[in-house]
Amino acid sequence: MKIRIDSLTEGAQRAQGTVVIIDVFRAFTTAAVAFSRGAKKIIMVAEVDEALELRRRGVGDLCIGEVGGRRPEGFDMGNSPFELSTADVKGKTLIQSTRAGTVGVSLTEKADRVYTCSFVVAQATAKALLRDRPDLVTIVAMGGEGKVRTDEDELCALYLRNLLQGRAPDHEAVRALVQAGADSQNFDNPALPHYHPGDRQIALQIDSVSFAMRVHREGGLLVSMPDPG
Repeated sequence: MKIRIDSLTEGAQRAQGTVVIIDVFRAFTTAAVAFSRGAKKIIMVAEVDEALELRRRGVGDLCIGEVGGRRPEGFDMGNSPFELSTADVKGKTLIQSTRAGTVGVSLTEKADRVYTCSFVVAQATAKALLRDRPDLVTIVAMGGEGKVRTDEDELCALYLRNLLQGRAPDHEAVRALVQAGADSQNFDNPALPHYHPGDRQIALQIDSVSFAMRVHREGGLLVSMPDPG
């Protein structure tokens, strides 16, 4: 198994083989929480208007996501794992639009297979990849709005690579590095109430979720579901 690490929207566009799109703060932590609470599936789109139109047509039940970290007008919930941790989403189809994670997924046109990943599902994702044994895995750290590298996504990419290569980094050391990063400081800033401290706490519950999240195409839409294993 050959493993490549790439970054940002350009990395998603280049990615080949089995592709893992990483968004720790917060898209794919939010998605993992939603699935843990019984969400049926998540339709991922790049644009807010597309999400709203799909909900209007009855394709999905709830719109979740963010622009600039904030819940877009007309959306049911933000891009917040803390918010989703108490939401009633059992059996529902969610439509997710964010400025990094879901955009990255929409760009993976060269991929054979796509997974979405964050720290909470890293071990489960590694197990799925080791089971499938693809010749090439490309791990893409999406960063801030797909434009600027961020510590949490780059570290998650390295963490996943270590797992795939048979090493198990210390969780506390990884958490300390992430918490020291610039984007982590948003969750301590009272001027940014849309970044709830609980989001970071949940995002750093490393390997706490037992399933990977695989993306497939369904009627022309990109749909994420828990990997059956």
